[in-house]
Amino acid sequence: MEQKKKKTFHRHLKTKGMPIYLILFIYLILGWFYPVIGLIAIVCMIGPVLTSIWRGRYWCGNICPRGNMYDRLVALYSPHRPIPKFVRTFGFRLFMVLFIFTMFGIQLSYAKSWSDVGRVFWTIILITTIVGIVLSFIYAPRTWCSFCPMGTISRWVAPKKEPLPKGFKSVHVGNACLMNTRSNGNHQASVNGGVATGEVKAKCMSCARVCPMQLTPYDARGEDAGYLHPDCIKCGKCTLVCPKKIISLSE
Repeated sequence: MEQKKKKTFHRHLKTKGMPIYLILFIYLILGWFYPVIGLIAIVCMIGPVLTSIWRGRYWCGNICPRGNMYDRLVALYSPHRPIPKFVRTFGFRLFMVLFIFTMFGIQLSYAKSWSDVGRVFWTIILITTIVGIVLSFIYAPRTWCSFCPMGTISRWVAPKKEPLPKGFKSVHVGNACLMNTRSNGNHQASVNGGVATGEVKAKCMSCARVCPMQLTPYDARGEDAGYLHPDCIKCGKCTLVCPKKIISLSE
């Protein structure tokens, strides 16, 4: 008997917005001919860390050209498999931070001009982009983002508890979230005269299904501070698919 193919839980959600991934393409093309242009990468290394101090990983979900590419292009063809758990561990993330910056430092030690320095930045961006795309076709679009060195550092400095910085936005989930119900038939139903009167309610999980980082925003159900997971990139996709419209990205 032929077995049915198991459906992938996570999926792509098409959203409106600017195709800022074009910045990445232009950068890689021009950087090949004019290496000094590679220095622009400094912005994408410092920017996410600085903004995360008061906005969390907002940069990753709204400003990063490479992240935009994953969400708008690569996500169309990715199998959207679960991101491996080990890449999210502190040990692996720390290793990646040390590894990338060590390799970066070694290459810079051989640079003799600004063009050489630019070429180092450009090469790092090119290689990590290729790695990210390969991982996208093996697992999920944002697999690289789960252990990206700059994303990791941003995660470390992002607000994780109250009091939160002024203007800090997080995902807020109302008390009516369907994740407080059971999805299987093992619930306790009262029986009257042999007729079950219990009501089976299916778990929703729509927000987790479209989350690029494969997180579970519903865990913040009813929390005043909202969903403070440091890997939340504030993309707002979860707010678009909630069937009860009780999820918002706000202060």
